[in-house]
Amino acid sequence: MVSENTTFPPGFVSIVGAGPGAIDLITLRGRAALGEAQVVIHDALANTDLLHFCPSGVEVHDVGKRCNNHRTTQEQIHGLMIAGARAGRRVVRLKGGDPAVFARLSEEAAALEAAGVPFEIIPGVTAACATAAALGVSLTSRDLAPGTVFVTGHECASRAAANPVDWAALAKLNMTLCVYMGVRELPAIAEKLLAAGMSTETPLTIVSNVSRLNESVRNGMLADAAAFSTEDIDQPAMIFIGAVVGAGRSFEIATAASSALGPAQTRVL
Repeated sequence: MVSENTTFPPGFVSIVGAGPGAIDLITLRGRAALGEAQVVIHDALANTDLLHFCPSGVEVHDVGKRCNNHRTTQEQIHGLMIAGARAGRRVVRLKGGDPAVFARLSEEAAALEAAGVPFEIIPGVTAACATAAALGVSLTSRDLAPGTVFVTGHECASRAAANPVDWAALAKLNMTLCVYMGVRELPAIAEKLLAAGMSTETPLTIVSNVSRLNESVRNGMLADAAAFSTEDIDQPAMIFIGAVVGAGRSFEIATAASSALGPAQTRVL
């Protein structure tokens, strides 16, 4: 593996975190990699405006995966990276957020290593950190949460059978829960947390399109989740559950008279 490159040799892959959405939240190193790219292979969550940082004539592959719409298999993505590098080209694998957080980094790195392709990993701002910044909260507030948990709300069948998320255990940790890909499963997740003893009044926030111009915030309590409609929430969205949510500057949107998840509150950046 190669790290701390300032120039990128031919036959090389940079796995780059695109950040949460806003193009100015990509790292300087990530932007430099795009500036020398000859091939870009990007996910659905990577802001395509980032392609403006690439040289003219760059070859672009959209391999984005959405729920129930995987037009490109993971094996095909591996093949595109390896083929580009073996042709002596500088390849950027552009992934939304941070490559190491729910982005199949281990699979792609293993494929490149097995093929003998040199590569580097350039981190990015993950959605949970961008959401904390948008809400003005600390994920690890000294007084409210000794730690934070990044957890998927969408489990594939094979993983769920072999290593399911233990929501009952998470309910007892007194930590901030940052739930990725969990909007459709939120009512079921809330039911499991409540059944394990988490308070119905535990603050809950859903932030859609974090860091983008159409960012929106919904606030409520854990008890409200069972009644909310997934059709009302734009995706991608991040769910925060825990006491730190109530300490954020935007939590005043939810009032005591109406704690249910209401209309989206849109913030123009």
